[in-house]
Amino acid sequence: MKNFLNEFKAFALKGNVMDMAVGVIIGAAFQGIVTSLTNDILNPILGMAFSTDFSNVVIPLFGDASIGIGAFISAVINFIIMAFVLFCIVKAMNQLMALGHKEEEPAPEAPKAPTQEELLADILAELRTRNENEAALTK
Repeated sequence: MKNFLNEFKAFALKGNVMDMAVGVIIGAAFQGIVTSLTNDILNPILGMAFSTDFSNVVIPLFGDASIGIGAFISAVINFIIMAFVLFCIVKAMNQLMALGHKEEEPAPEAPKAPTQEELLADILAELRTRNENEAALTK
C-alpha cells in the first residue's frame, strides 16, 4: 500500500499533471464561451429558418414525446468548435516544440571496415611475401 501511495505521489507532483489541471480549468472556462457562442449567436441565426430559437426545435412523436433535434445539433456544434480549437492549439504547440529542437548534425561516418574478402586477400598477399622471402633466404 505504501508503494502505491508513493507512486501516486510521484505521479501527482509531476509537472505534466499540473499542466493538465491548468488545461482542464482553462478548457472548462472556454467551454462557457463556446456554449454562449452557440446559444446566443448561432442558434438564433439558425432559428430564423424555424421562426424560433434553434435549440427549441423538436420533432414531435406520438403523445407527449418529442425528439429535441435542435438541442442535439447545438451540442454537436459546440463539440465541433471545441475540437477545432483544440486541434489548432495542439498544432501550434507541436510547431513550437519543433522550433525548440535544433536539428542535430549527423555524426560523421566511421571509416568502413574492410570486407572479409579484402582481409583474406591481404592475408594471402602477406603469406606469399613471407614465402618468397623464406625462399630467397634458403637459396
